[in-house]
Amino acid sequence: MTRFAREWFTAADLAAEALDGAPTTERGWALKIQRAGWEKADRQGTGWRTRAGRGGGVEYHIGNLTEAQQAALAVRYPAEARGEATRMATLPRTTTQDALVRAERWEWFDAKPDRIKAIAQHRLQVLLAVKALRSTGTPKLRAMQQVADQHGCTVQSLYNWESQVLCVPEADWLPHLAPHYAGATASAECPPEAWEELKADYLRLEAPAFNDCYRRLQARAKTMGWVLPSSRTLRRRLEALPATVLTLAREGEDALKRKYPAQERDRGVFHALEAVNADGHLWDVFVKWPDGSVARPMMTTFQDLYSGKILAWRVDRTESAHSFRLAFGDLVETWGIPDQIWLDNTRAAANKTMTGGVATRFRFKVKAEEPLGVLPMMGVQVHWTRPYSGQSKPIERAFRDFAGGTAKHPRFAGAYTGNNPTAKPENYGSAAVPLDDFIATVGEAVVEHNARPGRTGGLCRGRSFDATFAESYEAAPIRRATAAQRRLWLLAAEAVKVRADSTVHFAANRYWSEHLAELIGQPVTLRFDPDSLHEPMQVYRADGSFLGEAECLEAAGFNSTEAARQHGRARRAWLRAQKDMLHAERRMSVADLAALHAAADAAPADRPEPRVLRPVFATAGNAALQAAPAEPDAERAQRLMIEGLRMRAAATAGGLFVVPSEGDGTD
Repeated sequence: MTRFAREWFTAADLAAEALDGAPTTERGWALKIQRAGWEKADRQGTGWRTRAGRGGGVEYHIGNLTEAQQAALAVRYPAEARGEATRMATLPRTTTQDALVRAERWEWFDAKPDRIKAIAQHRLQVLLAVKALRSTGTPKLRAMQQVADQHGCTVQSLYNWESQVLCVPEADWLPHLAPHYAGATASAECPPEAWEELKADYLRLEAPAFNDCYRRLQARAKTMGWVLPSSRTLRRRLEALPATVLTLAREGEDALKRKYPAQERDRGVFHALEAVNADGHLWDVFVKWPDGSVARPMMTTFQDLYSGKILAWRVDRTESAHSFRLAFGDLVETWGIPDQIWLDNTRAAANKTMTGGVATRFRFKVKAEEPLGVLPMMGVQVHWTRPYSGQSKPIERAFRDFAGGTAKHPRFAGAYTGNNPTAKPENYGSAAVPLDDFIATVGEAVVEHNARPGRTGGLCRGRSFDATFAESYEAAPIRRATAAQRRLWLLAAEAVKVRADSTVHFAANRYWSEHLAELIGQPVTLRFDPDSLHEPMQVYRADGSFLGEAECLEAAGFNSTEAARQHGRARRAWLRAQKDMLHAERRMSVADLAALHAAADAAPADRPEPRVLRPVFATAGNAALQAAPAEPDAERAQRLMIEGLRMRAAATAGGLFVVPSEGDGTD
């Protein structure tokens, strides 16, 4: 309980009290209050407050007065004589309001730097020392003088600090004793139009220098008649903008994303080969291709998410659909079929052959009638990621190792290009690595990358990627591809025609199969691995049905007798097989067939009975005619024609006419 019955006074109330050494008018008190700074914002609630009641105004706490003035008011308003009206006038704010103010005060103090907190702690230590001396009976002024001498401060400072914690619980003294450095409150005025122009010029992705922006603004100010603050003032105002806004405006969205923490995902939910991720990496190395051209190669790579092991990779000129498909084929051939795959939604990875039918693919139109791709047909669930996002695909970390180590291998000396246009080495473009040497070196680097011990990321715990993968792979349920599934990821070539010798020619190679003998002259489709043209070709009919494999026939040396003998044996075996097939099909010999035909010729032929008979008269004339020599053909033809005319005339007249036989001389 305080020793004052009344603690809050307006300027008019203080003037009416006529205190010694104090103004006697309300105007005089107003000037004194302004000079002393009683209405500082940080002292609201403790040094001053808004007056409750009709008319409003401001009330000031008695702690702002000197000790003598406080003593005079204590005599006039003793605590025992506090009336109901006075108690209601000085009633503190509600408990909820006090709790809110107290919490805000401590939050404000907690946000201050250690330098400000140290000053508050020093002041609290001094006031507690004064309180300790007062408790022993030492007069207040003497106690303050002693403590001030010990701590190197003035008695007036002690009075000021005491006034700051007047009517404040001791537990809350610390935030009230912290200094409130308002600093320079007045700021130079800047025309709003000029400020907007400066922000538009400075907050750009080109990130111009502030001095250049300020010079351009000064030129505009001369034209518009603006009065600008100094460059340091405007620079401070720009730098006071939120750091995220400055980053987004001057560095871009990707730079802003880096300021947001990446999501940490536990790969322990998978087992080996359950989930993989794939991406392409453009090597910073010049490679000489078989056709003589020089270009940087693209490596399409598949990585196991559980262990981080590189499982399959292919090298091509670009990140194409067929290189992606063949790398996936290597993965399935060697290890098995994964259940899930994380891919970039790029044209190479999201090609229709691999991802046809996946509803979430947005690179191409998804049509209901389009055929399923290889991944959906094999039961692989596809997840799409953001391109160039290392947080989405752990394989980006492996690419960083290759770019920093393997790309600078001694075998690539002179062929290294640098990882950006400004980092070209002095010997840039002086050499190019043959493709075979490049593939061999990268293969060794991948093996070393997988076998390197001491991996601490993911689930390795100091082991290598190989060891981590092998431990889980041995106990994991692995899906193996069937022969028909293996043919899904092979590249389809253009249709070729089967030649007369039952072979097909492709890429300067000949391929032969027994199935081709039935399709001589017809088109067939070949599926093959472009990197292994000596391997068997998968042959399909024009309608897409599978025929079988066609072996590559390598050209033998012209004088190679062993190759000739092997070829002869193979041809004789093939001929023998065809003869056996013919014998199995032809169960009747030619002799048996000829005997059947001879028996058929010896059998009498069935003669049909005539339905119309011509009468024949047995006369001597006819008999003599039979013995007569044969009539010449011309005369016989003429005679028969005349007889025909006579018969037609008789038939027309409707009379009965008997056709005479040959040799009858009747008319």
